[in-house]
Amino acid sequence: MAARVLSTQEMKITSEDDVVLVRRAVRALAERRGFDSFGSAALTTAATELGRNIWVHARSGLVILEELEDGLRHGVRVEFRDQGPGIPDVAWAMAGGNSTASSLGLGLSGTKRLVDDFQLQSEAGRGTCVRITKWKRF
Repeated sequence: MAARVLSTQEMKITSEDDVVLVRRAVRALAERRGFDSFGSAALTTAATELGRNIWVHARSGLVILEELEDGLRHGVRVEFRDQGPGIPDVAWAMAGGNSTASSLGLGLSGTKRLVDDFQLQSEAGRGTCVRITKWKRF
């Protein structure tokens, strides 16, 4: 059964403060969907990392929050889009321990471990789109 979208919210990232607003919105949505503290924290941490990536690497982008239901589960899907420099080598970036921003390089690989579904599309010079989904079982 395909997931049904119950609500959608779009948020822009055009400043570092917007990353905090996205974080708060994701946490509020997870709590509204009944996630436990671990699920809520995992989703919020993943969203913070991906929002920060938009700000650091592209300086602006769009975040789409969706409240999901598939009959058996409640979920939250968050998509992060930017038109920044893109990721020239996705496999290298996903391997973990590699960074272009003087960090630990665990952002993308760590984010993937925090969520149930992780999809990344990127093209050098054209931007990046990352979609994450976290499910709460009934």
